[in-house]
Amino acid sequence: MPNQSARQKARRAALDAQSRMRQARAERERRRSGLAVSVVTALAERDELVGACEARAGEALRGLTEDEGLTLAEAVEWGGEQLDVREATRLRKVVLGAGAERDPSGSPTSTREPAAGDVPAAG
Repeated sequence: MPNQSARQKARRAALDAQSRMRQARAERERRRSGLAVSVVTALAERDELVGACEARAGEALRGLTEDEGLTLAEAVEWGGEQLDVREATRLRKVVLGAGAERDPSGSPTSTREPAAGDVPAAG
């Protein structure tokens, strides 16, 4: 009959090894999770910054074409080598899409339904 003490030691050693493996796996998962969150957060921040810059560029193009009376092709000429008609068209669409959420003065519009006690603006 095998020695009971040797069997207990072997069992304890195996359980300890499994416990260390579980701890290492959990630490690796926490590390990977943190890194993945950092990647996604950085990409979201980048997208927000790019969107804001593109909106500024589109608004400036709108100013050249609407306020200054240039054609889109003329506005592109003023932009130099970094701007072509395709990009200018895309940037204007960025502003037009955002413009649906603004009134003509450039102020954000309200999507709230008027309440019963609201007084209509004189106009």
